[in-house]
Amino acid sequence: MKTLVIVAHPNLEQSRVNKHLAEVIEKYENVTVHRLYDVYPDETIDIVREQELLLAHDRIVFQFPFYWYSAPSLLKKWMDHVLAYGWAYGSGGDKLHGKQLIVATSTGGPTMAYAAGGYNHYTMSELLRPFQATSNLIGTIYKTPFTVHGVRLLTQDELEQVSDQYAKYVLKAD
Repeated sequence: MKTLVIVAHPNLEQSRVNKHLAEVIEKYENVTVHRLYDVYPDETIDIVREQELLLAHDRIVFQFPFYWYSAPSLLKKWMDHVLAYGWAYGSGGDKLHGKQLIVATSTGGPTMAYAAGGYNHYTMSELLRPFQATSNLIGTIYKTPFTVHGVRLLTQDELEQVSDQYAKYVLKAD
């Protein structure tokens, strides 16, 4: 299964966790790591190129830090333009049907902050619901998200463990 990991981090070089996750996962066969902010520093998205990338892969991963209960702005813009009516959804929009979609995100807050009654009042599943709704609309198979909480407090050993878990989760055959 060919996997496309779309990394959307506006400052990836300064990111300890997302940078490491991307570096680990790209070592595997049949994985393409696509760093949106590196490819589109001016945020002018080549829609045809992006759609071709999606068509060439069976599994799509959106990897990003969780910003204000959502994704960084370039990923949102990418979704707005690339997942177009007539291509990804709507009349004739079936190009992604049957592909898998995984959201892989990281938070500064601990796991308990993203629980019912926690600091943020909602679970990650609830907060990521728009991605699940998008998956439903474009006909992809929405897989359980992969979340790394408390990134500021991770030791190097814990980061290595999380990276291994990430690779195993993303690459497991279904």
